[in-house]
Amino acid sequence: MHGLGNDFVVFDGPLALEADAIETVCDRRTGIGADGILIVTPTGDNRVQMGYWNADGSQAEMCGNGLRCVTRYAIDRRWLSPGGGVVDTAVGPLTVGPTGDGRYRVEIGQPVVGEEFGDDLTFRRISVGNPHAVTFVADVGEAPVEQVGSDLEQSTPGGTNVEFAQATPAGIRVRTWERGVGETNACGTGAVATAVAARAAGLSGDVVTILLVGGPLDVELDGPDAFITGPAEYVFSGTTELI
Repeated sequence: MHGLGNDFVVFDGPLALEADAIETVCDRRTGIGADGILIVTPTGDNRVQMGYWNADGSQAEMCGNGLRCVTRYAIDRRWLSPGGGVVDTAVGPLTVGPTGDGRYRVEIGQPVVGEEFGDDLTFRRISVGNPHAVTFVADVGEAPVEQVGSDLEQSTPGGTNVEFAQATPAGIRVRTWERGVGETNACGTGAVATAVAARAAGLSGDVVTILLVGGPLDVELDGPDAFITGPAEYVFSGTTELI
């Protein structure tokens, strides 16, 4: 499945995978190929449990695009009601559901604004259950995403996701260097982090469209809580002997 080009291999749980098996599955040349792996486990009472691992085998606390995929997957399997339900994640229970127009609206939690840092580029640390560093640039097309993103990920204890953002009349353009993956077409939590940083800088309000490489994602900041709305799509299904 994918959300705006941020793609995942989705397994029914319960299932335990070692890091090397995750890397094997996610390899785009010799495996299935994906930015990460989602494991969805039905737990009853209109709830499912979500686990997410990056392509390098490391476990991540949250994935917004993955959460929308989990929502559609669980509704289609009747683990959640047609109107949605609750997904238990590493950052707590989150409410999710369809919007009726083919998209899915999911709760992301309560972002926390951290300090600013940097010399040539000024970054703002934002926690969305997982760590982000957001900077605003004149042109995201020319931003040093790979070089600076990789350096910042490696120099931050535990790693960090890095967003390069540009405010435009149509919305905020964003490119993301994702921890444990590299540059991705979309990052849901990165979109939220960018929206929070933009609001703190006076560049946007409580509702904003984030223009990711893979397409637009709507972000709502409702008091302390954040929500994202966007698509979740199937690519194919099958079986594998890679694990």
